[in-house]
Amino acid sequence: MSDETGAYDYLFLPVGLNVRERRCVVIGDDAEAREKGAALQAAGAEVAYLRHPSQVGEQMVADAFVVISTPQDETLSSRLLAYAERHKFLLCCIDQPAYSTVAMQAIVESGPVRVAISTGSVSPTVAATLQRALARALDARFARFMLRLQALRRRVRRSDAGPTLRRRHMREAAAEFTVEVSVRYPAWFEKEESGQGPR
Repeated sequence: MSDETGAYDYLFLPVGLNVRERRCVVIGDDAEAREKGAALQAAGAEVAYLRHPSQVGEQMVADAFVVISTPQDETLSSRLLAYAERHKFLLCCIDQPAYSTVAMQAIVESGPVRVAISTGSVSPTVAATLQRALARALDARFARFMLRLQALRRRVRRSDAGPTLRRRHMREAAAEFTVEVSVRYPAWFEKEESGQGPR
């Protein structure tokens, strides 16, 4: 019987969080914990690190806005979820969506642009591939383009033109900007799609 029911196990609503000057807690002492902590700090959060998961107590996270936990420890994650429900903080247990109220997404940054990528925990490999491809496309030249658009937008806002003319001017400035996307699938999938392999 096929597992392709058309319904995915975990789908999270993509949002952007304002963490500026809010207390956020990162649990773990691996590269991912450091990466998530750095991302929170870059967004203006006040980050507290709890590097030894076994020592995490309820009062250490009770006043947090967001808690990110990287250890693959279901006992810890279950306890954290109970704390999150009691104290109403947002919880992300990395690669454990059943214990999470929010999911960290792969992010591509270029200038002011942020593109978030999520596969609903189906395939981090696919998310990483998309992230690398977009990062190559949204390169330093793209960031300069966005910087020029920002400068143009500021000039247009300072002008005497009315709102309709300002919007038209900005639309025209980006009208010739295009994006081309191509995808190549693995051989096993191509065989299944063509009816030559098992489904």
